[in-house]
Amino acid sequence: MNKRFLWLLVVLVCLALILYALYPLLVGRDTAQHEGATAPAMTPDFKTYARFQKLREEMVTESIEARGVDDPAVLDAMRSVPRHAFVLDEYLDYAYDDHPLPIGYGQTISQPYIVAWMTELLELQPGERVLEIGSGSGYQAAVLAALGYVEVYSIEIVPELAQRAQHQLTELGYKVKVKQGDGYYGWPDYAPFDAIIVTAAPDHLPAPLVEQLRDGGCLVIPIGPPGGYQSLWKFVKTADDLSAYNMGGVAFVPFTGEGIQQAPEQYIPLP
Repeated sequence: MNKRFLWLLVVLVCLALILYALYPLLVGRDTAQHEGATAPAMTPDFKTYARFQKLREEMVTESIEARGVDDPAVLDAMRSVPRHAFVLDEYLDYAYDDHPLPIGYGQTISQPYIVAWMTELLELQPGERVLEIGSGSGYQAAVLAALGYVEVYSIEIVPELAQRAQHQLTELGYKVKVKQGDGYYGWPDYAPFDAIIVTAAPDHLPAPLVEQLRDGGCLVIPIGPPGGYQSLWKFVKTADDLSAYNMGGVAFVPFTGEGIQQAPEQYIPLP
């Protein structure tokens, strides 16, 4: 009887140790199922994972919802995408602060509120195709992909950033097609797009992007002089007309590339 009891005790202790070792993986699996198929893999350090998850929730509640973003799909995407996975190691402690962070090559990862706001302005519907100009770190594209119901395409002019963004998006399970090239000319191979989002500021509205926008489509873009504040514009294309809405002041890195410098004949004046 005593031997049986001892063997039972040993078995129970072993099971307890196994469950303790597997606990972080089990929690990560439950979280991934709750957040959708595009959720990233579990962080090896469970305490670090839990800390980032808490910071991410606080970011959404205090910096995004509190400022008026209320689309449930957008909020869920912002809660699920690990912004810390898209920042440089030296800025990891600031990953969930509501401001841009450098990512190298003179570029930045946009502040979370702006990412959520611009995503909401697109008013994306299931099955639509969206083009991002300026992949940067890949964070904005990840948020779009995390919606779970749109096709996402992204163009980045800096080769190193394009490669890094595609690698990170693929590693985390986000389905995004990334192309290295001059975003001024869009991506004709996959046009027309239901929505286009631009994350760098040209000094005028690029005509090729308007041409690649589907009738009824939406284009969200900051426009203004480099090195200063710009205005965030929302354009809606209807037949041969383009309705323009000035959403307010923003600050983005300048749009770069030959296209923006050599296309005055393609200039579309703002209202």
